[in-house]
Amino acid sequence: MTTNTHPKVDVDALTSEIWKNREEYIMFRIGKQVADLTDELTAKGRAPLKLSIGAPTIPAPQAIKDVLIAALDEPGIDMYSTTRGELTYRQACADRMKSRFGVDVDAKDNVCALIGSKEGLGNMFRGLITPSLDPDKQDLIMIPDPGYASYVDSIEGAGGKALSIPLNKEDNYLPNLDDVWEAQVVAKGIDPKRIKAIVVNYPSNPIGVVAPLSYFEHTVAFAQKHGILAISDNAYADMYFSPEAKPHSILEVEGAMDCAIEFHTLSKPYSLTGWRLGYCAGNKKAVDLVALVKSTMDSGIFKALQKAGIFTLTDPAIEAYIQETAKIYAHSQKVTLDGLASLGWPIAEMNPPKATFYLWVPIPARYKNCVDFAQDLLKTSGIVVVPGTAFGPNGEGFIRLSLVLPEQQLNEVFVRMKQDGFTFAG
Repeated sequence: MTTNTHPKVDVDALTSEIWKNREEYIMFRIGKQVADLTDELTAKGRAPLKLSIGAPTIPAPQAIKDVLIAALDEPGIDMYSTTRGELTYRQACADRMKSRFGVDVDAKDNVCALIGSKEGLGNMFRGLITPSLDPDKQDLIMIPDPGYASYVDSIEGAGGKALSIPLNKEDNYLPNLDDVWEAQVVAKGIDPKRIKAIVVNYPSNPIGVVAPLSYFEHTVAFAQKHGILAISDNAYADMYFSPEAKPHSILEVEGAMDCAIEFHTLSKPYSLTGWRLGYCAGNKKAVDLVALVKSTMDSGIFKALQKAGIFTLTDPAIEAYIQETAKIYAHSQKVTLDGLASLGWPIAEMNPPKATFYLWVPIPARYKNCVDFAQDLLKTSGIVVVPGTAFGPNGEGFIRLSLVLPEQQLNEVFVRMKQDGFTFAG
C-alpha cells in the first residue's frame, strides 16, 4: 500500500472570492438555530411555534396530485424536457396571464418555465451582471429595502451589488422612484451605466402592501427613462383578501413589454412550495436571457410536474381553492391582530395588509434592535419570527410574522407571550 504524502487540498483557498465569506440563506440559518434549541424549548413547555418561513401549511388540492400521479405512466414522461419548458405548460402560463390580468403574451417567445421564481430571479441577475470584486465598479440592481432576502444573496453571489430602494410607512411603502434615483444615484455620484435593473415586489414580502396599477405605470416610465430593465416579482399576486385589493401585473401597463419581465410562482397560492414550479413572462430578450442562463444550469422541469402545473393554472376548481385559502389567511390575520392588540400593540397604526400571509410588526421600544427581540421571543417562548433586518437595513424596528399556523397554535403564541411578559409597552 502506497502512503499518500501529498498535503490535503485547501478548498477554502480555492473558493471564489465572491462566495468565501457568504452566509447561508437567512431562513436556513434560523431553521438551524431552532433545531438546536428544540429539545431545550420542548422540555420547558415551549416547543417551537414557527411564524418565520413563508410556506403554506394548508394541503395542496388533491386534484393536482391526481394529475401528477396519472402523468407518471405516460410514454416518454421520464425523458428530458427543455430549459424553457414544454410549450403546453408555457401556453397554460400565457392563458393564466390573460385570464387573471388581461395580458396577452406569446407562449413561445414571451414565457419561460422556472424551477420556482427564486431560481428564475437568480438566473435573471446572473444574466444581467458582469461579475466584479471592485465595489466601485460592480453592476447594480435596485431592490426594495426591506425586501425578499434572496435578492441580495443572488445579486452579490453573481458578482454585483444591490442598491437600496427604501420602503417607508410615510409613503405607504410606495416610494417615488425619481426621488430614490436622486438620493441613491445622483447624490452619491454613481455612474448610471452601472445600474442594470430595478426590482419591484408587490404584494410585498415582508410588508404585504399592494401596489395600485398607477405605481406600475410609474415603474415602467422610470425604467424607460433610465434605460434599465423593470423586474416584477409577483409571487403573491393571488393571495388577496378582497376584490378591491386584487393585485395587478406590471405587464398591464402600456409599453411594459418593451422594458419589463414578471416572475410568478405556483408555490404560494397553490401550496406547492416543494414542487418548484413557476414561470416568467414579458420582454422577449429578457425572457431569452433567463432561458440562456438556465440552459447552463438545468435541463428543465420534470414533465409530469409540468402536466400538473397546466391543470393547476387552468382548472376552475383550483381557482376556487385560491379563494378559499385567502379566507383562511384573512382569518389568521384577524386572530393575530386580536392577539397583538390584547398585548398592547397599536394595531390601528400598523395598517394591516390586504394581501399575503405576512404581518409587519413593530418591536417594543425597550428593545434596541429587532434581532434582540426576535432572539428573546425564541429563547424564552419558543416563538420563531424573522427580524426585520433580515430583509434589509431599513427593516430595523420590525419583525415579520408568517401567519401559516393553525388557529389553535396562533392563539398559543399570544398565551405564551402574555405569560412570559411580552407586551408592547411593558
